[in-house]
Amino acid sequence: MQSKYEPTRPESLIVEDADGIVTITLNRPDIHNAFDEILIGDLHGLFRSLADRADLLAVVLTGAGESFSAGADLNWMKRAADHTQHENFEDAMRFSNMMDALYALPMTTIARVNGTAMGGGFGLCACCDVVVAADNAKFALSEVRLGIIPGIISPYVIQAIGIREAHRWFQTGELFGAEEGLRIGLVHKVCAIGGLADEVGAIIGELKKGAPDAIRASKALLREIAGRELDDSTRRETAQRIAGQRATREGREGLSAFLQKRKPDWIV
Repeated sequence: MQSKYEPTRPESLIVEDADGIVTITLNRPDIHNAFDEILIGDLHGLFRSLADRADLLAVVLTGAGESFSAGADLNWMKRAADHTQHENFEDAMRFSNMMDALYALPMTTIARVNGTAMGGGFGLCACCDVVVAADNAKFALSEVRLGIIPGIISPYVIQAIGIREAHRWFQTGELFGAEEGLRIGLVHKVCAIGGLADEVGAIIGELKKGAPDAIRASKALLREIAGRELDDSTRRETAQRIAGQRATREGREGLSAFLQKRKPDWIV
């Protein structure tokens, strides 16, 4: 099944849609897959078009060439420098809406980081559920070195790496490698660049062992419960959610399969 969204600049995105997996490749390798207003709009439209796809297990995001994404296109930033504050706010909100559309996707999202991820590219990683990075990948929140701040991406980055780590990287703007990304919690798996596809495939293989609706419900649970106080309201909410899931067809099938020592029917 193909996405219904038609990008304004289709050559900047490669979309592969097969077997319940959509792979989106940022395809501006000559400028390190940097964002401009057109690419931001196209990604936003594409993410929104995928949100209602009940057939999708995962969305994989990657980059063409040597970079994942270097963040903002310098030509776009030059144009923005001449904008009024209100025009800059509207521009920033379009970027924010795109990031939120990725973060809000109900299916599992995986960043396959094939190279440098800076600024907004770092933000894309933070918005994804799982990050698999090549061992030569580099990361940076380099905004301060351009006289700006990582404003739009900050909530997602802080959630991914924690406020203590964010204190350092927001302020220094320094470049760090994949192993450091693993240490601070941004990256889940580091591998040789030639093994990226296999590592992502292995994670998708693990996802296929789980019940599709339960995976989505688990993702929704995270967003609802993370950061909440552990009080009676939270305990009741979590009890209601597990009770509801147990009563679903998947919940009944999973328990029956376990008791009968067989595979559940969502495993082909």
